Amino acid sequence: MIKRCLVLLWVLICLAGLLLPVAAAAQGGAPVVLLLTVEGPITPAMVEYLSRGLRQAERLGAEALIFQLDTPGGSVDLMNNIVKGMRASQVPVIVYVAPRGAMAGSAGTVITLAGHAAAMAPETAIGAASPVGPEGEDLGETLEEKTKNILKATVRTLTEGRGLEAIGLAEETIESAQAVSASEAFDAGLVDFIASDVGDLLEQLDGYTVETTAGEVVLSTRGAVVREFEQSFIEQLLSILTNPNIVFILLAIGVQAVLIEISSPGGWVAGFIGVVCLALAAYGLGVLPVNWFGIVFIITAFALFILDIKAPTHGALTAAGVISLIVGSLVLFNSPSVPSFQRVSVPLIVGVSVATGALFFAVLIFALRAQATPVWMGQESMVGRVGLVRESLSPAGQIQLGGEQWTAELVDGGGTAGRGSKVEVVRVEGLKLFVRVVEG
Repeated sequence: MIKRCLVLLWVLICLAGLLLPVAAAAQGGAPVVLLLTVEGPITPAMVEYLSRGLRQAERLGAEALIFQLDTPGGSVDLMNNIVKGMRASQVPVIVYVAPRGAMAGSAGTVITLAGHAAAMAPETAIGAASPVGPEGEDLGETLEEKTKNILKATVRTLTEGRGLEAIGLAEETIESAQAVSASEAFDAGLVDFIASDVGDLLEQLDGYTVETTAGEVVLSTRGAVVREFEQSFIEQLLSILTNPNIVFILLAIGVQAVLIEISSPGGWVAGFIGVVCLALAAYGLGVLPVNWFGIVFIITAFALFILDIKAPTHGALTAAGVISLIVGSLVLFNSPSVPSFQRVSVPLIVGVSVATGALFFAVLIFALRAQATPVWMGQESMVGRVGLVRESLSPAGQIQLGGEQWTAELVDGGGTAGRGSKVEVVRVEGLKLFVRVVEG
């Protein structure tokens, strides 16, 4: 019986050894599709992420790269970098606006059209691609006309194989900021597929012909292995640093920490934290469309906080500083010209400003209390204190004061004070205390 079991086990091991390579070979022969997922405004980190993905797709010999997109838009310059990277790729790039509720707004519209194939999930939207300035402001008439004409020429090139209706709709998204749903874009031929998920998209892509720099490619995506390509830590960090709410918090913390270091020099922790926070905030401010005039109000706010500590006005300057900080933050991040998706939450601005003012007001209270506190060091701290006589004063002797023995002398130069009597210090000369007897 044992021998039969051993023989059966040996047979199973042999079969596994034969079948595993076959399975591995079958899996290895399956086409590979690389999946990149981005969400949020277009940033330099997004451009680098796509560039790395395209290089990885070429190294793997991937059948296609799916660029899953959900963006309200961003800089035209960054958009152009993404478009050039996708159009130069030998690996077919499929831009997929997903998941449900996602959008390819503004510059995201052109990116979607730049894919070798374009797809949208149900309940998504595309369009509103009218150009704006680097700070989200309306362009001047001449510049706006030039920019629109360039963008319309670009989308005509990208949609020339999709029909006249698609070309007209693409131009309208730029000329009049028109936006359409997934079904409307599909009916007009602006996108090639409507797919509920990546699996559905791969089924529809199978057998579809695209034109790349390497020539015509017939996609074979049925049963493809989807490999998700994750953002690197640095790319994730840079994406976070372009969140205006995060940038505002870093700016507030950084300025406070630096002021703490300046007011109490000698340490390094506060200064280090402040410099790091300000450096990270500077990166975000360099990417986001901000109105730099707001910096004037923010600097004024912290100047008022410092002045209220140095020359106390019982909180008046602190209150003015809070108002100035709120106004400066709104001007910096939430000017009318800044796109809504790149604005800071107003409750966050008010909350952080009030908390900052409360912190400096607390420091002010401690400063006022310190000024009103009697001096507890040196000769001045001895005057007015009460001690006990240890050796009768007639008129000189020993008293105990604050746990210490002192030589004391009665101020009247005569009389006596018996052991255990209470005496009050009137003045101090050198190491001798001059006291008077306290009644009771």
